[in-house]
Amino acid sequence: MGIGGSVIVFIIAWWLAFIPSLSVGVRAQGEEGDIVEGTDPAAPIAPNLGRKALWATVIATVVWAVLYGVVEGGLVSIDEWAEFIAGPL
Repeated sequence: MGIGGSVIVFIIAWWLAFIPSLSVGVRAQGEEGDIVEGTDPAAPIAPNLGRKALWATVIATVVWAVLYGVVEGGLVSIDEWAEFIAGPL
């Protein structure tokens, strides 16, 4: 796996970890009863985006390391993976 492939795998893994985490542990203003004037009651109070981005980075790094080890270790080649996805050519 080259640098370009590694970057793409990491970015995809990061977004796949980050997007589902956005709704975890978030309390809405309406749930707390402290609605700031001019905002939607469903607006989050403290979304903790920094912490969620850090966790997404940790998860993406682990996913990337496993996939890198599988590809570079020779367990599965890129050509075999492409054939598995698309079928024999």
